[in-house]
Amino acid sequence: MKFNKFLSLKEYNTFGVNVESVYSFFCYHKDDLKRFLNFENEYNRTILILGSGSNILFTSDFNGTIIFMRNKGISIVKQDNDFIYLKAEAGEIWDDFVKFCVVNNFGGVENLSLIPGTVGAAPVQNIGAYGSEVKSVIDEIEALNRETLETEVFKNEDCQFGYRESIFKKSLKNKYIILNVTFKLTLKNHKLNLEYGSLNDLFRNEDNITLKQIREAVIQIRTEKLPSVEEFPNAGSFFKNPVVSLSYFNELKTKFPNLISYFVNNDTVKLAAGQLIDLCNWKGKQIKGVGVHYKQALVIVNYNNASGKDILEFSKEVEDTVFKKFGVYLEREVNLAE
Repeated sequence: MKFNKFLSLKEYNTFGVNVESVYSFFCYHKDDLKRFLNFENEYNRTILILGSGSNILFTSDFNGTIIFMRNKGISIVKQDNDFIYLKAEAGEIWDDFVKFCVVNNFGGVENLSLIPGTVGAAPVQNIGAYGSEVKSVIDEIEALNRETLETEVFKNEDCQFGYRESIFKKSLKNKYIILNVTFKLTLKNHKLNLEYGSLNDLFRNEDNITLKQIREAVIQIRTEKLPSVEEFPNAGSFFKNPVVSLSYFNELKTKFPNLISYFVNNDTVKLAAGQLIDLCNWKGKQIKGVGVHYKQALVIVNYNNASGKDILEFSKEVEDTVFKKFGVYLEREVNLAE
């Protein structure tokens, strides 16, 4: 096992924040992970699991060990006439996995194209885009119990998936390390999800739509809408879309009749966080090298080597402004490492 001491994390987080971890460990096999966790010393007192660093904000140096999951591999578990079950290791790059599925005509993840991150991180956040969430294709998850060092299996129903959350973000946070994920994907008669506005517009008059066409369309939409981390360091959507009661939504509509909304159920409504931020005149605004992207108000950008604390303070100003105007609290989608 190889440890690094005082590793710069600037290249390992998409915000490009220049901090260090006291120790770091690149894990290529689960047996090495077990050996590491069984190694009782300063290395494993405080641990952070990191995939590609695309959904995290470091506000200071990390005084512990960061484990980079780098285990790779995609294998067929089983298949029948309608479905194929694919096991992907946690260190696989998410979009590489999506591309593999689309090329092989395995349906279910095409709408989730170009989302940054790794396979192991995908269920933790229950990643979603363009009307799809990863929970809809997850069969089971294999994870290592950090206390017992035993491997345990979590079926889909065990994971308590919600909007951008799972049991691994709540009651089991920091207690398990995801090793691999098994996906249940369609082999034929794909149930294409074209409900999202932009996709619906593109394919409204099309017949015999392929998974490849959907993937290409999603990539095009994301590329036009969202800034690349190479040009503008960011972590994608910084905030979740807030959910409010139907009664409060009706109050808001009297003041702001053009609010974008999505009915969650009979009692709650989801609002578009990006629109709320935009209506508070934050789009394109910069303070101390941090700003809201000029095209997409959900994205906070590190324009000029700002610190994590600067980015966090900027985000709090955005939150406060939205709350004062709409009475709606914005919850961060990005995870903090303090």
